[in-house]
Amino acid sequence: PLRPLPSYAEILVIVAVLAVGLFVFTYGIGTEYDELFVGFLITAGFSFAALNKSGLIAQISEITARHQNITVCGAFIAAACFPFTQSDDQYATIGVYILIFATVALGLNIVVGLAGLLDLGYVAFLGVGAYAASMVSGSPSSPFDLHLPFWGAVLVGAAASLIFGVLIGAPTLRLRGDYLAIVTLGFGEIFRITANNLDGTSGPDVTNGSNGISSIPDLEILGFDMGLPHDIGSFTIGRFANYFFLMLIITAVVVLVFRRSGDSRIGRAWVAIREDETAALAMGINGFRVKLIAFAVGASLAGLAGTVQAHVTYTVTPEQYLFAGTTPPNSAFLLAAVVLGGMGTIAGPLIGASLLFLIPNKLQFLDDYQLFAFGLALVLLMRFRPEGLIANRRRKLEFHEEAEAPTTLSKTGA
Repeated sequence: PLRPLPSYAEILVIVAVLAVGLFVFTYGIGTEYDELFVGFLITAGFSFAALNKSGLIAQISEITARHQNITVCGAFIAAACFPFTQSDDQYATIGVYILIFATVALGLNIVVGLAGLLDLGYVAFLGVGAYAASMVSGSPSSPFDLHLPFWGAVLVGAAASLIFGVLIGAPTLRLRGDYLAIVTLGFGEIFRITANNLDGTSGPDVTNGSNGISSIPDLEILGFDMGLPHDIGSFTIGRFANYFFLMLIITAVVVLVFRRSGDSRIGRAWVAIREDETAALAMGINGFRVKLIAFAVGASLAGLAGTVQAHVTYTVTPEQYLFAGTTPPNSAFLLAAVVLGGMGTIAGPLIGASLLFLIPNKLQFLDDYQLFAFGLALVLLMRFRPEGLIANRRRKLEFHEEAEAPTTLSKTGA
């Protein structure tokens, strides 16, 4: 066991851990060829296993738990340093998409991790937000002659996803388990097919069909054009680095919403519904209202990220929002990111989404074997660490109560 350290020493430990994390991520994302990245993954995997076996991971987790606010602020500061480690936009591009993917995964964590609702069509809310924002941002292929400022586009994207979340959740959230999963999967496919058919031929000309909404202009915030490079001291911040900082702010907002809602009365009701809905209803919790709030909050956070995604990619098409595919974001990868990172935690989905976006981008030489490697990795993870990389204390006890029971009984017997 680690001897108690002074507060300043524990804060220095947190700073050192974050610095090492930034170095490892920067080195991994900057590997120049596939074999080197495979070697990096193997080394990182065995190093994490060794640190976990030695107990250092558990001790660091205890330290960060005692200084949550400092850890969260330090993590965002470390992330903000990432663009300054890059000489061009090549890897900053990946950083932006990782933050978009991670933000959406954190919104899904409210639905799955806290409320226990299995949503297999969550990527549709990302698409709703992206389409809504693209239609009011001045795109020439938009059916509406509108060019709202950034804040207007953000509110429209989040509000559209919120409305769709309520409309879909109201008639379906009385279902449970597999039935709810099938309905949400159907909603995801209905959204994609409907967006494909609203092309002026099969239906009204709203989404421009399979061509999507294109030529979406870059965001401009208080006169700051996100599409142009800017100089900060001796550093030149390119287009994707600008969007990286914007997504970092949005991620911070989503993290704040997650923390505040998770610690609130409604958050405790979500956990109660997740653990045993029948018992929660017997204790007076309005299960339908609680689940609908979780669905609506998660949908609005996905729409918020979709607003930025539309401007980063310049084009929004229905094929970007599939249930499954070789590249994220899609519903299967989003759910896997939550499970891989650790359900019910903040850092878990962020780390899980980072890994699931970075690894396919670096292992493109596997082609059709990417999904096989992805499935094999999930099987191994569920076998040896079913609670995820960053374990929630409650879930860790659930998965490892058999291993802890003999220790407790032996101490009692002694």
